[in-house]
Amino acid sequence: MHIKHWEKCLSFIKKELNPQSFKTWFQPIKPIDYKNQTLILQVPNKFFYEWIEEHYLSTLNNSILKVLGVNGKIEYVISKEKEDITKNKKIIEKENQPSNIKRFNNLNESFNFNSFISGKCNSVAKAAGERICENPGKNPFNPLMVYGGVGLGKTHLIQSIGNKISNQTETSVYYVTSEKFANQFIESLKGNKLKDFTTFYRNIDCLIVDDIQFLSGKEKTQEVFFNIFNQLNLNRKQIILSADKSPIELNGLEQRLVSRFKSGLTVELEVPDYKTRIEILKYKISINNIKISNEIIEYIALQVDTNIRELEGVLISLLAHSTITKSVIDLKLTKSIIGKIVKDNNREINIKYIQEIVSKYFNISIEDMKDKARKKEIVIARQVAMYFSKDFTNNSLKSIGFHFGGRDHSTVIHAVQSVNDMIDTDSIFKKNIHEINRRITNK
Repeated sequence: MHIKHWEKCLSFIKKELNPQSFKTWFQPIKPIDYKNQTLILQVPNKFFYEWIEEHYLSTLNNSILKVLGVNGKIEYVISKEKEDITKNKKIIEKENQPSNIKRFNNLNESFNFNSFISGKCNSVAKAAGERICENPGKNPFNPLMVYGGVGLGKTHLIQSIGNKISNQTETSVYYVTSEKFANQFIESLKGNKLKDFTTFYRNIDCLIVDDIQFLSGKEKTQEVFFNIFNQLNLNRKQIILSADKSPIELNGLEQRLVSRFKSGLTVELEVPDYKTRIEILKYKISINNIKISNEIIEYIALQVDTNIRELEGVLISLLAHSTITKSVIDLKLTKSIIGKIVKDNNREINIKYIQEIVSKYFNISIEDMKDKARKKEIVIARQVAMYFSKDFTNNSLKSIGFHFGGRDHSTVIHAVQSVNDMIDTDSIFKKNIHEINRRITNK
C-alpha cells in the first residue's frame, strides 16, 4: 500500500517539476512503510531531505494533502539505517526513535516542555501553552502571541507546544518562520502556484509562525497571511505566533492583522530572574555532564542577566576550554570567558542588578525587600540596596523608591543615612558593606 501511495504522490509531483529536478530529487526516494496516515520514506542522506524541504516544500506537501488527506504526514529515514530497522522488523514504532527520523512539520524535537525551565519570567506563557495542548484550537488562548527580546526562549516555547500537540494527537502541526513563509509565497507566485500554497496552509490544524515582525512592510504577503489566518480562525484551528515586541508596537504591519493578533492571548517572556537563571544553568550542566561548583554557577547567574542564549554560550565555552586545556573550571577561567562573550563587560550597574546582589547576600527575596515587611533583617537588606542604588546609579530618589515597592524619596534618604550610621558604628556591618560593594563592582 505504501508503494501505491508514494506512486500517486509522484504522479502529482512530476507534473510540477522539470524532468531533471524530478529525477535528481524524487526518483531516489523509496517508500518503506505506511501507518496511521504517515508515509515513511527512505532518503540517501540528511542533506537530501533538507534540500527537498527547502526547495520543494509546497509541491511535496500538496501531493501529500491530495493523496493522504489533511492529516497525512511524512517521516524520513536515512538510507544507511534501513538495515537496522529491517532486522528489528520495526519501523518507527516507539516514541524514542533516533533523531534522524523527521516528522514533516519543521519542529525541533529537542524543544519540549521538559527542557523549558519555568520561572516568574515565563510561567504564564508556559501554562497557556500547556493548556493549548489539551484542546488545540478550542481554547481561550487562540491565537497565542508570545513576545519578548532575543534569546528569551520564544522559539523553544512555541515549538514545545507544537511537539506536544504533534506527539499526543493526530493534529497536523506546521512550524515556519515568517521569513520562510514570505519566501514560499514569492516562489508560489513565480511558479503560478498560489492556490496550492494557500490550500496547504488553510488545511493545517496548528500553525506556528515565528518572528512575525519580519512580515513588516511586505503588504502582499500580509494580505495572503491575513486571509489564511481568518480561514484557520474561522475553522477553530490553533494559531501560535511569536514576535520581538507586543502587537501594538509592531510597526509596518496592517492594523487589521494586528487586531487579529490581539484577539486571543498575548503574553510576554521577560528576562529570567536570578533564581530562574540558576535553574537554567543547573539543567544545562546536568544534561551536558559538566562539573561546575555552586560558586561558579552563582557567579555566572549574577554576571549574565540578559538572556538565556548568553548563559548557554558561557557554559559551552567553559566546557570547550576545560576539555581542550584539561583544566578545571575555576573562577578565573569563568571571568575570562564571560568577558569575551557578554557584551558590555563594563556593565552599567542598575537597580535590578543591585537588588539581586543584596538579596543573595542577605538570603532575602527581592519581593520581600519590595514588600512592607518590618522584620529587622528585611529592613536592613532594603536599606542597603537603596544605599547602593543611590551610590551606583543615576536614578532619582523618587525612582529608587519606586523600584522598592513604590516608596517615596524620604524613605530612600532615611535608608542612606541609616546605612552610613551603621558603617560608622558597626565594624562587622562595615565589612559586609565592603563585601557587597566588591560583588557589585566585580572587583
